[in-house]
Amino acid sequence: MKKNSCKHCSVKSKAEEILSIDELEELGRSCNEVDFKKGESIIKEGTLTSNVIYIKNGLVKIHKKGPHKELILRLVKAPSYLGLPSVFGDKINQYSATAIENSTACYISFNAFQKFIFTNGNFALEIIAELCRNEINDNQRWVNQSQKNVNGRMAETLCCISHHIFQNETFNLPLTQSELGDLTGTSRESVCRILTEFSQDGIISQAGKEISIINAEKLEKISKNG
Repeated sequence: MKKNSCKHCSVKSKAEEILSIDELEELGRSCNEVDFKKGESIIKEGTLTSNVIYIKNGLVKIHKKGPHKELILRLVKAPSYLGLPSVFGDKINQYSATAIENSTACYISFNAFQKFIFTNGNFALEIIAELCRNEINDNQRWVNQSQKNVNGRMAETLCCISHHIFQNETFNLPLTQSELGDLTGTSRESVCRILTEFSQDGIISQAGKEISIINAEKLEKISKNG
């Protein structure tokens, strides 16, 4: 764990870019930077929290226990905040967050963070905007999850990973097949079958963990109509 120089940080959030030099220096005094290796826990569901977490770099999975199994709610690419609903709610982490690639997180004291919300309206507006964007995206994803068949959900997930996480049609899949099942609401066996079908149909190609989207138009069509 090390102290963070927020003033000189090159990956400030939109909210932090609004802060003055003095506010950034104060933020830095209330912030500790922690490096996480792939697979390490950043947030644990059910634990008490007193920090806002800012993912400075890396990729994180958000997951939550259900009645029968754990589900992956979404993937979060840096830079992004984690835990905002928890710290502004009952101070209990409502989900777990685990690094799925080497990541860096900044733990910011809630008291300092709350002070900027009270004293800097533009900072507060950016935080509210992020909360709203996350809620809109989550609502849309869960509507799609409930109404699309498993092929449609898998196509949507591959499109999302390609477009929003890697911005490339060739990428190394950051999840195991079991994790893909947890993200799409299906079994590991179904994930394996669907990826094989997509390969046989010339929609994607696979080489180990590397996936290349060959027919993006067809994959988008399956995602939309699935």
